[in-house]
Amino acid sequence: MHIDPGVVIAGLIVGFTVGLTGMGGGALMTPILVLLFNVQPLAAVSSDLVNSLVMKPVGAGVHFRRGTVQWPLVKWLVIGSVPAAFSGAFILDRMAGEGFEDHLKLLLGYALLVAAIAMIAKAVLQSRANRRLAALGMTPNESAYTIKPIPTLLIGVAGGLIVGMTSVGSGSLMIVLLMLLYPRLSAKSLVGTDLIQAIPLVGAATLGHVFFGNIDLGLTGALLLGSLPGVYVGARFSAKAPDVVIRPALIFVLAASSLKLLGLSTTTLGVVLLLMVIVAAPLWAAVDAATRPTVRWDSPKQRTRWVSLLGIGAPFGIGFIGSILYVTTVRRRLHAIDEAAEAEAAKAVPAAL
Repeated sequence: MHIDPGVVIAGLIVGFTVGLTGMGGGALMTPILVLLFNVQPLAAVSSDLVNSLVMKPVGAGVHFRRGTVQWPLVKWLVIGSVPAAFSGAFILDRMAGEGFEDHLKLLLGYALLVAAIAMIAKAVLQSRANRRLAALGMTPNESAYTIKPIPTLLIGVAGGLIVGMTSVGSGSLMIVLLMLLYPRLSAKSLVGTDLIQAIPLVGAATLGHVFFGNIDLGLTGALLLGSLPGVYVGARFSAKAPDVVIRPALIFVLAASSLKLLGLSTTTLGVVLLLMVIVAAPLWAAVDAATRPTVRWDSPKQRTRWVSLLGIGAPFGIGFIGSILYVTTVRRRLHAIDEAAEAEAAKAVPAAL
């Protein structure tokens, strides 16, 4: 069994990222193996699933001890995801043949693109929900008021099938779907529930790949040697993670990987990514400014001016310069005001009780 030191280092980096942010495992590891180490897509998916199966309990254990797992949701998700994940591995095995690896590369590319979009949607939805509740003087629920069995089961089916075929989606796509279905549920409950349900999901997908003989033991061993210490160290530093930097970087890497897997040349990819950064940064800043409560601004006109500058200027490059100014000055001040308001609200709760 050959252990590639490069794969060990890649596992260490991805494990650290997963421990730090709680996301990006399959979405990062699989394209790294395919694009940087020229691993066949099927072997990359299979080995990454085994690696994820070992890493998932690390984060899940933290949420289990903290009591942030919604077991009724886990039950319905698992009922849908476990058979779907095994079916995904079965479908891959039936599809194997001439030209299959190229088709799987395209499937991975689309899955990563969906994961990148899902991460953006998650950030926007979470930000809007938190600010809306704060403006109403309310806090997120620790548990769902009403369980919706069939829609929750269907989320499990969709996520399980995608994970079984690509190893991508358990920590990105499914959590966004849960946010849409249970908008009042707190972020920690969403993450804890998703991490717990991902264990049997990934386990079923892994079993399917083992059953159909797609596991590369040397590759899997190298990944585990790096990812296990990486995820532990990352989890220890998670409280200090600069989320505003890490999430955009992850999204950028996912988008770049997906476009490369979809067949873009290096030159075209570089141009597309450059344009994406120039346009996406001001659009993100415009959404951030637009979703902040009016009371946080000096005047309603100030928010309108910033949103207009960032949104209208995005296609012309002016918005990119504006986004840098917004993040380094205005957003920092608004964030400080938000933190102060949250601290006051936290003090008021015991007093009211």
